[in-house]
Amino acid sequence: MHLVAVDDGFDLYLGARLVLRHRPDRPCLFVGRGEPRIAMYRGNFEIEDHVEERVGLRHAAIAGRLVAFSTSSEAKPRLVAAIEGDAEAGALVFVEADAAIDRFWLRVEAEEGERVYGGGEQMSYFDLSGREFPLWTSEPGVGRDKKSEITFQADKTGGAGGDYWHTNYPQPTYLSTRRYALHVETTAYCAFDFRRRSFHEIEVWAVPARIELFGAPSLEALVSRLSERFGRQPPLPEWVMNGAIIGLKDGANSLQRLEKYLEAGCAVSALWCEDWVGIRDTSFGRRLFWDWRANERWYPGLRDAIVSLNARGIRFMGYVNPYLAVDGTLYPEAEAAGHLARNRAGDTYRVDFGEFDCGVVDFTSPAACAWFEERVIGQEMLDAGLSGWMADFGEYLPVDVVLSDGSDPMLMHNAWPVLWAEVNARAVENRGMTGEALFFMRAGFTGVQRHCPLLWAGDQSVDFSRHDGLVTVICGALSSGLVGNAYHHSDIGGYTSLFGNVRTAELMIRWAEMAAFTPVMRTHEGNRPRENIQFDDSPELLAHFARATRIWTALVPYLRTLVAEASETGLPCQRPLFLHFEEDARTFDVQDAYLYGRDLLVAPVWRAGEREWTTRLPAGARWVHLWSGERFEGGADVTVAAPFGEPPVFWREGSGFAELFEGIGREFATR
Repeated sequence: MHLVAVDDGFDLYLGARLVLRHRPDRPCLFVGRGEPRIAMYRGNFEIEDHVEERVGLRHAAIAGRLVAFSTSSEAKPRLVAAIEGDAEAGALVFVEADAAIDRFWLRVEAEEGERVYGGGEQMSYFDLSGREFPLWTSEPGVGRDKKSEITFQADKTGGAGGDYWHTNYPQPTYLSTRRYALHVETTAYCAFDFRRRSFHEIEVWAVPARIELFGAPSLEALVSRLSERFGRQPPLPEWVMNGAIIGLKDGANSLQRLEKYLEAGCAVSALWCEDWVGIRDTSFGRRLFWDWRANERWYPGLRDAIVSLNARGIRFMGYVNPYLAVDGTLYPEAEAAGHLARNRAGDTYRVDFGEFDCGVVDFTSPAACAWFEERVIGQEMLDAGLSGWMADFGEYLPVDVVLSDGSDPMLMHNAWPVLWAEVNARAVENRGMTGEALFFMRAGFTGVQRHCPLLWAGDQSVDFSRHDGLVTVICGALSSGLVGNAYHHSDIGGYTSLFGNVRTAELMIRWAEMAAFTPVMRTHEGNRPRENIQFDDSPELLAHFARATRIWTALVPYLRTLVAEASETGLPCQRPLFLHFEEDARTFDVQDAYLYGRDLLVAPVWRAGEREWTTRLPAGARWVHLWSGERFEGGADVTVAAPFGEPPVFWREGSGFAELFEGIGREFATR
C-alpha cells in the first residue's frame, strides 16, 4: 500500500485504488465509547447501543509508515496505525490505542456504481450495496421479512422473526467490484454500512487488530486470494460421490424406510439420522435428545446396522452440537470435570433451548476441548462407526457467561463457531480421518474455512418465500463462497414449519432438482416431520427425487474437477455469474442463478406455479440448454420451458465436458 501525505492529511492507495482519504474537515477515522444492551432468547439477539462518545480524529501525524491520529495537532494521539504491505496487499495495524476506546468507525472510499459482496453467508441480499449489515452470529430468524405474516407471528410468540441481515455465519469481509477486498481482523461486534455513495463505513465495538486489504487483477483471482488467506478446506470424501445423503429421523424405522429409497432407484451415499441420540417432543416440533451417544431404545443394534450399511456402500451419519442436556448422561460427567462454563455466581451456566436446559462446554479450556474431542466425538461417534454428522449450533454463546480463560464473552461470541469447528476437525484428525469423515455446519466466522469441510444453509422455511425460502440458499452459497467456503448445500425441502406453513410436493420437486446441481444432496424431514410431506410419502414424488439423484451422480466426473480446483485455487463450486464474466455488467445483479464450476449455469425455479423461466446468460460465451440442446448467444435474457424435472440449466459451448452434458440431456430430458 502507498501512503501519500496531502493537505494536512493523507491518501492511501492499494495499487491505483484510493481506499482511504483523510482530511481535517473530512476524517476517515472516528473513535469513541458505547454502552451496549444485548438480550438473548433462544439464539435470537436484541442488540442496542448507547453511544456515549463519537469523535473524529482529524489530525494525522505521519512518520514514515506510522500514522498517529488525534483530535487536533495539540492533542495526544488516541490511535496509532502502522501501514504494512505492498501495492496489491497490505494492512492498517493498530499498534497503540487509548484504553478508553471501545467504538471504532472507519470510512473507506467508494465510487459511483460500485458493488460490494461478502459479509459471510448472507441469505437475503447478495449485493450488499445500499444497506447496513450488522455482523453477529445468531439464529437467522423465521421468515426474515418484517412485512410477512410468518415473521410477525414468530416475533409475537418468541422474538424469533429475524430480519434480512440475520445470519448464522457473519464475517467482516467484503469484496468490491473495484477488484479489492477488505477484511477486519476482530471478533467483536461489527457492522458494515454501505448506504452512502461516497464512502463505506465500518463499525467495530473494539479497536480491531488490523484492517487487511487485498487487490487482484480480476475478481476470480481475488476470491482465490481470500481462500488462501482464510484456509483451504479438505476435499469432499470419495464416498460422498455415491449419491444423496438421505435424512430420516424415525428411529429404527429409518432403516426400513431407506429401503424404499433404494428400491425406487435413488443413488445413496449415506443415511443421516440426526435422531440417533433419541428424541423429545416440544411445542416447536420433534427435537433431539442432546446427549451425544447412541440411544439403544430408539436405534437398537445400531453398531451392527452401521456395519451392514457400510458393506452395501452406504455410510451412516449422525448429529452433535456443543451443548449438553442437563437430563442426559454426559452433562454430570462434564460438570464434575469442570468442563462447563459458569455464570457470575460461580454455578454452571444453563441455556434455555426451548423446554429444556443445557450446559455450555467451555471451549476456552483445552481440557474441555480434549474431553469433547475424545470422549464424545472420538469414542461415542467415530469409534461407533459414524462417517459424519451435522455439527449444529455454535451461535448461542451468551454475553454474560464466565469462561475459564477469562475471555470477554462479547469478544468470544463471534469466535465461538470457529472454536466449535476446530473441536470437530481435531477430533477427526485424531482418528486419522481428515478427508474421510464429513461434518457440516451452519454457524461460522472468520477462520471457519480451514476447519469446516462443508457448510449448510441453515433452517429455511418450507416454502418459496423471498427471504427465507428456496431462493435464499443460492444467495447463501454465493456469498459464503466468495470468502473461502468451497462447498455449500441445503436441507432439501427446507426445515422450519410453523404457523400452518407446510411443504408442498411442488416445493420438494423444485428443491431436489436444484440440489442435483450442487456439490452435496441431502434431505431433511424438518422440525415437524409428521405434518410435512416426505419424499417416501408418494411413489411419484420419490420417483422425481430418484431421478434427481441420478442426475447428480451422472455429474460426478465434473464435480471431481471442481473439488480438485477448490483444493488448488479455493474457487467455490457454486459461483456468481460475474466471477468468470465480469465484463458483462448485468451479471452483477444476478443472485438467483449461479455458475456450477465454469461450464454450467443453473437458474433454479424458485417461485410456485412457474412452468417457464427467464434468466441472464452472460456475454462472452454461447450457451446450450441442457434439456433441449437449443443454443443461445450470451449477453441476453432468455426464457425457456421449465417443467418439473427440467430446471433451467445451460452449458458453455466448447466445454471439455460437452459430451457428458449432452449425454445427461439425452438421458434425463422429460419430453
